[in-house]
Order: sequence, then structure tokens, then C-alpha cells
Amino acid sequence: MLVLLPPSEGKAVVRSRSVLDLAALSLPGLTETRASVLAELVALCSGDEGKAREVLGLSEGLRGEVARNAGLPTAPVRPAGEIYTGVLYEALGLSALSPAAKRRANRSLLVFSGLWGAVRPKDPIPAYRCSGGVRLPGLGALAAHWRPPMAAVIPEAAGDGLVLDLRSTAYAGMWKPEGALAERTATVRVLQSRMVAGAEKRSVVSHFNKATKGRLVRDLLEAGAAPRDPAALVRALRELGYTVEGDAPAGRGRPWSLDVIVRDL
Repeated sequence: MLVLLPPSEGKAVVRSRSVLDLAALSLPGLTETRASVLAELVALCSGDEGKAREVLGLSEGLRGEVARNAGLPTAPVRPAGEIYTGVLYEALGLSALSPAAKRRANRSLLVFSGLWGAVRPKDPIPAYRCSGGVRLPGLGALAAHWRPPMAAVIPEAAGDGLVLDLRSTAYAGMWKPEGALAERTATVRVLQSRMVAGAEKRSVVSHFNKATKGRLVRDLLEAGAAPRDPAALVRALRELGYTVEGDAPAGRGRPWSLDVIVRDL
């Protein structure tokens, strides 16, 4: 099973003597593109601060992120699983997983990133700010820039197993499964179910959507679940106590879309 996660906007403070080494990251097929995006981001953030903040979508209060980006080539690093914070990662609780579940996480999790493409939890990276929706001056839209190398690398990482795609929209644009791999891919939407005037209403709640996805991944890792296809994933989640709805898509070459229904926030 390969689990695709979005990154978090927030990053942990890094204190380390080790610095960035692109050759030390997983998925070496992405190294060349990582280097080009990094160089362009550093160049942007080493120039006019106002332009850099505009391109990156940063408020005045986040102006320090520009200077941080400018120093990325020599910035201290920590494992990616410790860098990413936020609701999903707090619920996932990588540091609190059992040893066996941590090993499964290091094998199966891929965090998508506008800067790195995708990294595994143990990959050493610095804190940075560059979302997947950014358009860098010399490269254009990052999602489009990443598509060719991702198209070569992600299917190889997935092998012949299930892909559980929990990415947000900005990162889903970086890679799209095709053919037989799409048929082994499942996306998940979390819906809150409420009774309003005697009728059930369902809605997406952003915070709880992220938290539920984090818990869902944690529970799969701790249980040692290894579903080979979306139908097996549905069975595994139901065995773990989740309410899951979703059937095979009509037509070939399309991923499954699953709804996880929650009632309590």
C-alpha cells in the first residue's frame, strides 16, 4: 500500500548540524527537478522580498519565511515526518507509533510537496514555504512542472499495490494515476453527518477532514493492514470501525471515490 499525503503549511523549527543533501532523499528520479525548483525558489527569495511574498502568497506576518527560503541550501534538516505539523500530522502521530507501525509508515507514506515533489517520512529536509499551487517566475505552475518526473516515479513506487490518495487539490494536480494503477487507487472524502429538522445532512468540515484522515492512516498502520485494492481497503476500514461508503467506478481506468462518514466532531 502506498499512501499519498499533502504536506502542512506549518513546519517545525529545525535545530540540527546536518544540512540539506538532495542526494540523500528518496525517489532519486526526482533529484534533477528538485534541484531546479530549489534553485528557482532560492533565487526568488534572495531578491525583492515583496515580490517573493506575492509569488508565494505570504502575508506581512510571514515575511521571515522569505529569508528562510533564501537559506535553504545550507539550512539544517530533520526527517520529513518531524518537519510537517498541522491537524493531519498531529492525528497521525508518527512519533507515537509502535516500532512496527513506524516501519510500515516509512515504507508506505509519501508526502507531496511543491518543493521536493514527494518525500518519505525519514527523508532529511529543512523547513520551507512553497505550496503546490505556486507559480515560480522561471518555471511556471509547480503542479505542471512536476507532472513529467512524477509520472515516471510514482507508478514505480506504487508497484502493483493499492494507492490510498489523501492529497488536497493543489497536490493532486502534480500526479494523476492512469490505467490499471487508477483502478487500484482510492481517494477519500470525510463527511460529517448531522440531523437537521429530522433529516440527515452531510457536509465537509476541513479541520475534521484532516484529523480523520490522520487517524485513519494511523489505524491502518497500527493494524498492519495491507489491502491490495480499494475493495479490500473498504473492508479493512470497516473492520477498524469506520463507516465507509463507495463502490467501484463505472468504467475502466478510474479511481474509487470513498466517503468516510463521521458524526461527532
